[in-house]
Amino acid sequence: MTDQGGIHEEHPFVLPPEQRDPVRQLRGRLAAPVTIVTSGEDGHGVGLTVSSLMVAEGTPPYLYFLVGSTTELFYAMDTTGKFVVHVCTAEHRARADVFAGIRPSPGGVFAGLDVRHSLWGPVIEDMGNRVYCSVADMDEDSYSIIVEATIDELELEDIPDPLLYFRGGYRRLG
Repeated sequence: MTDQGGIHEEHPFVLPPEQRDPVRQLRGRLAAPVTIVTSGEDGHGVGLTVSSLMVAEGTPPYLYFLVGSTTELFYAMDTTGKFVVHVCTAEHRARADVFAGIRPSPGGVFAGLDVRHSLWGPVIEDMGNRVYCSVADMDEDSYSIIVEATIDELELEDIPDPLLYFRGGYRRLG
């Protein structure tokens, strides 16, 4: 598998097929949206690429996703109780790699981006599909924390070319 633009020709952490976890392989066979979740106080923002995300309609509507318990994002959400989900398009592929920690970004993940602070955390201005959320609960389950949050506000625009994650890499529709 090639890195497709990263700093390595081959992914440095890929296990041989016979050593791969079957549950992880199942998860990889489910196409998932690629998002960047940000949180933190003004001047102390953090972000992480997240594809384990689900939206539930209702009153209020909820958003659920998984995050590692040792990530800066988890600690920021635990402190502030708020976060922003930015939906990625195909043009955000390299940015998703930066926030995933697999592509270098001298100066940090927000370097060179137009970012403003909101009540929910950092907002990346050129990513027009955003969900502003308040944490309702965070439960440790398995290797991850399940974040349950209410959707407070939405900003939506058309997405002609969404970025998806499938079988260990990014994909485009069509």
